Amino acid sequence: MSERPFSVLGLQQIAVGAPDKAELRQLWVDVLGLKVEGSYRAESENVDEDIASLGGGPFRVEVDLMQPIDPEARPRVHDPALNHIGLWIDDLPAAVAWLEARGMRFTPGGIRKGAAGHDVCFIHPKGSAESPLGGQGVLIELVQAPSEVIEAYRRLAE
Repeated sequence: MSERPFSVLGLQQIAVGAPDKAELRQLWVDVLGLKVEGSYRAESENVDEDIASLGGGPFRVEVDLMQPIDPEARPRVHDPALNHIGLWIDDLPAAVAWLEARGMRFTPGGIRKGAAGHDVCFIHPKGSAESPLGGQGVLIELVQAPSEVIEAYRRLAE
């Protein structure tokens, strides 16, 4: 493979789902002590979520506690329970172009604004005949890292 024109900097988020996010809040917030920072609801994504976090500053990790608006509709944000992971990427457009050129399958929608306001796109869990590479069963969100996150990870690597 040719040299990769982007870097995966670190973990940006994990997203967990359940039929009722109250049970998730009990575990992640009440028992484990994460702080709820906001919420997000999108009919088009069939999701009603609370956005919790751990850590701080540029190393903060978001933990999205998701329930479906309609349990029978897709996407089924509660099945599997570990819905997706998000990775900080230093150059999202370059990453998408490079990965697509190598046969990576992405979910519909392309690069767009995510719940936290960052540009995002998703690697499909499964490859297809046209795009044989996928997330090996895992939905992977690629998230454009803001400049302060990119700098913090670069300093950490020195």
